[in-house]
Amino acid sequence: MKTPPRPPAPRQVAPTASASVQPAQHSPTRADAAAQVASARIHFGRVFKAESASYFLLLGTTLFLVVFGLVMVLSSSSVDSYLENTGFFGTVLRQGGFALIGVPVMLMISHLPLKFWRRVAWPMLIVACLLQCLVVFTPLGVEVADNTNWLSIGGIQFQPSEGIKLSLVVWLGMILSQKENRLDDWRHVYIPVFGVGGGAVMLVLIGGDLGTVLIMAGILFGALFFAGVRLRLLAVPLAAGLVLAALMALTSSNRMTRILSFMGAGCEEVDGPISAPCWQPLHGTWALANGGVFGVGLGNSKAKWSWLPAADNDYIFAIVGEELGLIGAVVVLFMFILLAFAFLRIMRTSTSLQARVSTAAVLVWLIGQAFVNIGVVLGVFPVLGVPLPLVSAGGTALLTTLGAIGIVLSFTRGDHADQPRRADTSGVPQ
Repeated sequence: MKTPPRPPAPRQVAPTASASVQPAQHSPTRADAAAQVASARIHFGRVFKAESASYFLLLGTTLFLVVFGLVMVLSSSSVDSYLENTGFFGTVLRQGGFALIGVPVMLMISHLPLKFWRRVAWPMLIVACLLQCLVVFTPLGVEVADNTNWLSIGGIQFQPSEGIKLSLVVWLGMILSQKENRLDDWRHVYIPVFGVGGGAVMLVLIGGDLGTVLIMAGILFGALFFAGVRLRLLAVPLAAGLVLAALMALTSSNRMTRILSFMGAGCEEVDGPISAPCWQPLHGTWALANGGVFGVGLGNSKAKWSWLPAADNDYIFAIVGEELGLIGAVVVLFMFILLAFAFLRIMRTSTSLQARVSTAAVLVWLIGQAFVNIGVVLGVFPVLGVPLPLVSAGGTALLTTLGAIGIVLSFTRGDHADQPRRADTSGVPQ
């Protein structure tokens, strides 16, 4: 009898490449922790990665002027701060607090995309105009130096007109880019820009702040010019604006006094109360003359000892010239020229009309205001009461200025971010 055959032994199947292999479990080592830290540093560094040379140029110039402004605010305001029982550092600590808020906000704004500004353009302008209405039509408005331009809510005072400047920058870029192909038609220029934007400017004019109104008018016309609107379309509103400005000056005794004092009528060079029309411009000129070429030294100004009104604000350039001399004044002028160059470079390289128009509006705002402020101190213009951007004391002005620069920085990042994508597709055959 035959025995049954044994069943074949099971075949051993070798593991294939598709089979999953479980990695060996091990506890994290110091090398793993170091790699995680390095990775975190790389991702954190991307937040501040400069997308272009224009980004670095604009950011560096801005930060220099902010730090320089804090130094000069400390020097020019220390005496008045002490007399107001806030200590020698009262004003500069307040200004430094606004700078600590404004600079991070500027960096955060610089990461926002272009489409974000399209969405918020109208809400920004409406909110700013509503706040300005509270200034001129309610008891919440505060009058300072014959101008009702401040709003006091809950013990906090600020200037909504500065918010209107910022909102106009965003709104003009949005509205003019939407009408890019219809800018030759006067209806698509006059109705939105001078109807809506001009109405916002009129709200500030009702409060009596002619200096701020002139800067806002410059923003409107500058945006239109750089958007490509023909000069013949700008001639009529420009003439109307000049006539309106003349009427506002002639109907105000305070403004006429400033103009007459600027022309040298009735000025007393030595004697007279501190409120005399010629006192402030005269002592500003003396401060500049006292500085000479090299200055009297930081902190050694004589004009800041209650001789020069608004030494830390409208006339801070006079303190710069007195303490740092002609060299310091030229450095400030050079930094604003560098700021203008950065704006022009961004406008030239930008691929979006909205970005170009908004950048042009910021250029006219900041450089034009600096030009007027320095011109007043030098005696080229009558006293208009506009501060030196990024340098003069003033929380609202500093925050809105840094916000405007943050918007322009966002344009530089956006345009540069598109370049790699365009470069990648340039070699693909069509």
